[in-house]
Amino acid sequence: MSDGTPADLFFDAAVGLLRRVRDEEAGAIAAAGTLLADTVTAGGRLFAFGAGHSSLAAQDVVYRAGGLALMNLLTVPGVVGVDVTPATLGSALERVDGLASAVLDTSPLRAGDALVIISLSGRNALPVEMATGARALGVKVIGVTSVAYATETKSRHTSGTFLKDHCDVVLDSKIAVGDAELTLDTIPAPFAPASTVVTTALLQAVMATTAATLADRGVEPPLLRSGNVDGGHEWNGRVMTEYADRIFYRH
Repeated sequence: MSDGTPADLFFDAAVGLLRRVRDEEAGAIAAAGTLLADTVTAGGRLFAFGAGHSSLAAQDVVYRAGGLALMNLLTVPGVVGVDVTPATLGSALERVDGLASAVLDTSPLRAGDALVIISLSGRNALPVEMATGARALGVKVIGVTSVAYATETKSRHTSGTFLKDHCDVVLDSKIAVGDAELTLDTIPAPFAPASTVVTTALLQAVMATTAATLADRGVEPPLLRSGNVDGGHEWNGRVMTEYADRIFYRH
């Protein structure tokens, strides 16, 4: 690690990654935003899924001020975050064959919808089966992952494939295998993960693209306002009433 405080170096690493995804993933971001806008205009519904810490980026685009009201969280019990005890159970569940199929069978997902699947490694059974199962239903899949894992690790799915192999659009977060940006001679392990920062930014860039694409087509984007600004609750009530049949986090 070169000169500078650990905080400075982490910010430098995060900014560098953000610049890379801005420049190198511009086409994929535009494609993902167009796919979601197409889904909205065709009457489809939008969902996001992530396991463990990847769920943080999924949650960040659901019921969010300034975000699309139509984005729903697809939940898998035990893997939504680190609230399950023991926390290691969530990691174990990501490797269970058949769990994604059980979730999809009981979810509201249907043909014509779009699903964003976030998995840093993309190597576990859960995200791979979620993608293949969703596509079999006629759902469009956007994958957010680090493509480097597909060349530097082995898949844990029986097919030997990764999330990136089963998506209509792939967004590469550029995160290095291991998700730790810093090293110090005095610390035995690499540290300071940046995947949440980068993945969240990637998805918000997609949401911004979706909103602008809808507006360009003459469609008012179904956006939420903050409930902490005057008129915010009334605005959100109107949007939620208009799109009640496509919003599932209220039921």
